[in-house]
Amino acid sequence: MRIGVDLGGTKIEVVVIDDAGTELLRHRIPTPRGTYEGILDGLVGIVREAESRLASLGHAGPHTVGAGIPGAISPRTGLAMNANSTEINGRPLKQDLETALQREIRLANDANCLAVSEAVDGAAAGAKVVFAAILGTGCGAGVALDGAAWEGPHRIGGEWGHNPLPWPSPEELAMAETCWCGKPGCLETWISGTGFQNDFHRWTGRSLKGREIIAAMEAGDTEAAASFDRYVSRLGRALAAMANILDPEVIVLGGGMSRIPQIYERLPAEIGRWVFSDHFRTPIRPALHGDSSGVRGAAWLWGR
Repeated sequence: MRIGVDLGGTKIEVVVIDDAGTELLRHRIPTPRGTYEGILDGLVGIVREAESRLASLGHAGPHTVGAGIPGAISPRTGLAMNANSTEINGRPLKQDLETALQREIRLANDANCLAVSEAVDGAAAGAKVVFAAILGTGCGAGVALDGAAWEGPHRIGGEWGHNPLPWPSPEELAMAETCWCGKPGCLETWISGTGFQNDFHRWTGRSLKGREIIAAMEAGDTEAAASFDRYVSRLGRALAAMANILDPEVIVLGGGMSRIPQIYERLPAEIGRWVFSDHFRTPIRPALHGDSSGVRGAAWLWGR
């Protein structure tokens, strides 16, 4: 059996799948915050609980374990880096997990896990080159080539969210925010769900959650509609810049913003305005496995 575990900002999730991708069990716990040790214990504990439940079903272990994290493991130091769950940065997470679970662990960025999941048996099944973006509290992205994560020699393959907004207007340049990574104007500050909410507040003085802004737009609120127009423009430019480099066969979107149907209606034309081609026909699809796609991708890090 393949065990996948996903470390998120609010939850740790585990899933178990068999060779065919059939799900045997799934479980979530709140993410312990504040200490590295708490997070490590949570990850180890949820894997052990999954194995205990598997044993009760007659599936003796040990089983393979893949883990998705909101960052990466530095190939230079072996320590976690670039994680917005900052408790794990600079810590030997992979080594500590392997020591505690007494086996090799395959570990990848959570957005790469999303890309793998959707390329193996999701919205991009069978595609050779897949780009997958998480548009949630933050903004991450990953690349799958022939169903496997492309991490690159620096483990930053797909780090789309920490590039600047393409083709910015003078107004956008003037209002660029500093990202949590310390650099100004990262895509994460513009096209995450948080960026969408911040843009609406900046222009209106009103504080609404993303789904509330969309509901207001659908009810005829012109300020909400204008904020969504700006969001689609920025997301379209960002995806066009990515397409100019990678030219993927399928683009998959995950995270809270991916649930907005109007995005899929409007993005192709917006990307087409900016992409370096005479047409744009790459399909843009919501993640087939939804919020649990990343944890499935973690399980698929061991292949089929």
